[in-house]
Amino acid sequence: MRQVFRNRNGLLLGWSDRAGGRNTGRDKDGRLVGWYDIKRRETRDRDGRFVGHGDLLAALISSGI
Repeated sequence: MRQVFRNRNGLLLGWSDRAGGRNTGRDKDGRLVGWYDIKRRETRDRDGRFVGHGDLLAALISSGI
């Protein structure tokens, strides 16, 4: 299932998709910004670095990292 993220003016920031045991986050151009591992309950950035516990993809997408 896709969840779309927009700014307050309605411009697309990015989206997240669920596939298997992960939610992947992508920016407005479709580039991977990170993923959330559902089983481990942790978010990692596009380089695999630990970001935090819980689904923090919205923060990654909105920050433009």
